[in-house]
Amino acid sequence: MNQRSATGAQAAALAQRALGIARDPAFQLGMRDLSGVSLGIAAWALVTGVAMVKSGMSVWMALFMSFVVYAGSAQLAVLPLMIAGAPLWVVWFTAFCVNLRFVILSSMWRSYFAHLARRHRLALSYFSGDVIFVAFFKRYPGGERSPEQLPYFWGAAATNWTVWQAFSVAGIFLADQVPLSWGLGFAGVLALLGVLYSMLTDRTTWSATGVAAAVAVAAFALPLKLNILAAIAAAVAVGLMMENTERRLREWRAGPAKLRAPDPARGERNPVLPLDDEEPRP
Repeated sequence: MNQRSATGAQAAALAQRALGIARDPAFQLGMRDLSGVSLGIAAWALVTGVAMVKSGMSVWMALFMSFVVYAGSAQLAVLPLMIAGAPLWVVWFTAFCVNLRFVILSSMWRSYFAHLARRHRLALSYFSGDVIFVAFFKRYPGGERSPEQLPYFWGAAATNWTVWQAFSVAGIFLADQVPLSWGLGFAGVLALLGVLYSMLTDRTTWSATGVAAAVAVAAFALPLKLNILAAIAAAVAVGLMMENTERRLREWRAGPAKLRAPDPARGERNPVLPLDDEEPRP
């Protein structure tokens, strides 16, 4: 009885917290930001649902895959393998390689959500996606934590998940009426390109994007779509290198830092290089 009461109390607290997040203005902002690319997401989801059924998968299995896997790129990558009767380990390994990019992306989420409980972070990992990542880092690029970031994420995630599942389910049930020759999946790519272009604001982002595109094309022959992972890794490496170079260049242009006189009260005997957060002496 006590365990049931405790479970009910936890569920009530979780519902109350979810309601508070949904009422936050940042939640509505996240929904608005994702609504701009919802048309492309819808087209991508529709063609994914159609492809699952036309690959020979049953309706119930396609629904299971849509709600549990929730990874359009991985779903489309493994479908040809399933049709060809590839071994199960090949199917799993292909999906693993396609989704390895989220390991890199999750390292960037840590600055914002590492303080949350593990079960909350697991929920974030399920709902996170490429479009959400792009929209979030366009809105909060500095890596500094603020209270409105979590409601913003959930607003964007709720919009993305709802649109995706609605049109994926529609594609599953309307597979006989929607031919794959329409090429609707390309609309999702165009939506991502539109959001990506709005983030190209300086030399670093342009260079990282150019390197990613070049590596993705050069490594296209790699199996299991590993060219995607190679492109992301190269872009991150180039971006970090350029940021570090620009920071050092700014420090060099600013000239050598000025030393302050030693403070005997602090046990200092030699001139000291002041820290940025050091309190000024009276």
